[in-house]
Amino acid sequence: GIQLGNVWITVQPLLGVEGDPMRLLFERDLTPHPQYCAAYEWMKKQDGVGAQAVIHLGMHGTVEWLPGLPLGNDRKSWSDSLLGALPNIYVYAANNPSESILAKRRGYGTLISYNVPPYGRAGLYLDLANLKDLVAEYRLSDAERESRADLRDAIFAGCQRCQMLKDVPLVMASTVIDSDEELGQVPEAVFDDWVRNVDDYLVELQDRLFSSGLHTLGGPPTDEDLQSYLTAFYGDRLSQEDCHAVISNIRKQAISKEGDSHENIIERITHWLGQFFRDQKQHDEERATTNTHNRTIMLKEATEISHLLCRTTEEIDNVINALSGGYVPPAPGGDLLRDGTSVLPTGRNIHALDPYRMPSAGAWARGQNAAKEIIRQHREANDGAYPETVAVTLWGLDAIKTRGESVAIVLALVGAEPVKEGTGRVVRFDLIPLEKLNRPRIDVLASLSGIFRDSFANVVDLLDEMFERAAFANDEPIEMNFIKKHSSELSADGVERPAARLFSNPPGDYGSMVNEVVGSGDWDEKESLGETWKGRNVFSYGKNEGVGTGKARPQVLDKLLATTERVVQEIDSVEYGLTDIQEYYANTGALKKAAENRQVSQDGKQKKVAMSVIEAFGGGGDATSSKVPVRDLQDVLRIEYRSKLLNPKWCDAMVNQGSGGAYEVSQRMTAMIGWAATDDLDDFVFDQAAERYALDEDVADKLRTSNPEAFKNVVRRLLEASGRGMWDADEDKLEKLRDLYSEADDMVEQVAATVTGVRKKTMKEKE
Repeated sequence: GIQLGNVWITVQPLLGVEGDPMRLLFERDLTPHPQYCAAYEWMKKQDGVGAQAVIHLGMHGTVEWLPGLPLGNDRKSWSDSLLGALPNIYVYAANNPSESILAKRRGYGTLISYNVPPYGRAGLYLDLANLKDLVAEYRLSDAERESRADLRDAIFAGCQRCQMLKDVPLVMASTVIDSDEELGQVPEAVFDDWVRNVDDYLVELQDRLFSSGLHTLGGPPTDEDLQSYLTAFYGDRLSQEDCHAVISNIRKQAISKEGDSHENIIERITHWLGQFFRDQKQHDEERATTNTHNRTIMLKEATEISHLLCRTTEEIDNVINALSGGYVPPAPGGDLLRDGTSVLPTGRNIHALDPYRMPSAGAWARGQNAAKEIIRQHREANDGAYPETVAVTLWGLDAIKTRGESVAIVLALVGAEPVKEGTGRVVRFDLIPLEKLNRPRIDVLASLSGIFRDSFANVVDLLDEMFERAAFANDEPIEMNFIKKHSSELSADGVERPAARLFSNPPGDYGSMVNEVVGSGDWDEKESLGETWKGRNVFSYGKNEGVGTGKARPQVLDKLLATTERVVQEIDSVEYGLTDIQEYYANTGALKKAAENRQVSQDGKQKKVAMSVIEAFGGGGDATSSKVPVRDLQDVLRIEYRSKLLNPKWCDAMVNQGSGGAYEVSQRMTAMIGWAATDDLDDFVFDQAAERYALDEDVADKLRTSNPEAFKNVVRRLLEASGRGMWDADEDKLEKLRDLYSEADDMVEQVAATVTGVRKKTMKEKE
């Protein structure tokens, strides 16, 4: 570590065993290795650091995830043994109220939230921008038939270059057109409809949000940052003129004067808004009264949001306040796009929601709509057949932020509904009669994250009771109740607890460990990743398993995986998409692979299991709307890669952040391998990633200089993709990558040698 006055800065030790880094994570009876324990003992000892408090900086560490009791530590829990009475100030992302609760519950953390980075719009670039111009020209030249005919080939060729024919297929009479020879046979009306679809896709891609760079703890937002937050929150409802006016007013107001209360600030804002609209009225006498009122409310809210965003300096203030033993005010965790001002300002001790009110009314409405759309899409792709089993991931993070939409999806698929008592608490999940449901009950494999399992034990119990009733519904035929069908088959085989449907990790443990296996590269066949997931998730939970305990039921899990035809995953935020973090492929992707391992199609090949992705961030639109956007996994992967990792704007934002940005790039390259291993990725993803981050000299030099390890991992993952047959790369490109990897490896060794030399010199000077 580094000693700076009274502050000792160190990196938390890796959690693993030398020579076998996975062993500690897989074998629960093993203790943390001596170096890990020694680091915390050294912090506490008076002849060591002699720390009076510890700050865990950033999301997230490992001490709170060590073996022990799930809901509260005892003296045998490792997090209690290592932290002891040492005050723990934990600086955590405001938009992750799920995992932060674990840091609070098991790590004794006083949480200090920090804001998400500003949002950016993906825009269009290179061939995508050229394609947008061609489409615009085609649609504007309606009267000039000859000009339009010349553009047909160019637009089709542009979609081929951009690998967009999978996202927006050109279909004629149920036949997908994918060659130039077939293009001439496409009628003009069909082509026109297809061009409109291409245009819609490009507009969606162009307006796609992403996190622009990283957040600086305690750093106030610039005008550009404020504009990005407001534009992301309001979209087209807030004009650029209004946005600039709000920001200008915020800057002009003396909001930083000592003694100026929050109420006084809002009073001045209201006064300014009144003056603003009096001025506007002079310029536009025809403005409707209702629109003026709505706009006034929106501008007042936008000004309030901007003011609260400017209080990010309180992040550092409350770190100091916590170190001084002061009171850190609480606030709910969440993100700006969904929760608005309730999660601001940051620098707060964040908390989650009341688990006894899940799902909320809005979540129940949206969950029903999502389930209907999942079923509709499945039947459309399978000649009208209903899926027998659907696997739904239940994560603490999306459950908290969406108020239980994923739970609502499970209920709606089964054909059940929440029942509330007079206080509004959900006390039961009742089965809807089949005559009212008017379709079969779909069986559900509920894959619980460790945090959902621990934080929502009441929901787990209610779901378990519901599945038990459905499995033994005597008056329902098995062709209309797939839960009963599968349970009956298991019972006939002598399997205990055939109605078990809620599966997770061993009690007190967290994670599938698939990401650790992918990260280390210690795997051979793709199928092994599915089996790693299965081995870590055989434990059944619920009221019928006993309080706080789980029992391994591999036969039931095998049955459910063998009948799973579709997997469902919700994405709850812009910041953490499928391609941004390891957990999605390590859990949902590996679950999908585990199901595929147990299914064979008629031609003897492994059957593909479909995956539905629901992007629930940003409020997701009207909760009462009849349709919820449900996408196929491959569609989401392609649009995410195009809008983020392969996007020059995203690349520049991250690379210019230095070491932290390079780390983020590196993590996404590892996740790319994870998705290619648990599903498939198109070659264009690897091709453009190589061009953008390894073969672009300027970008490569910045990555190599700021974080040699991260750059080495970027190149390593590209070579790994080729070596494992995930990417069909040309030999010249591979040779360049091999040279880059060799240079990066040498540089990492030089840096390590330099650090070792400095450490030895420092120790001698102390002696």
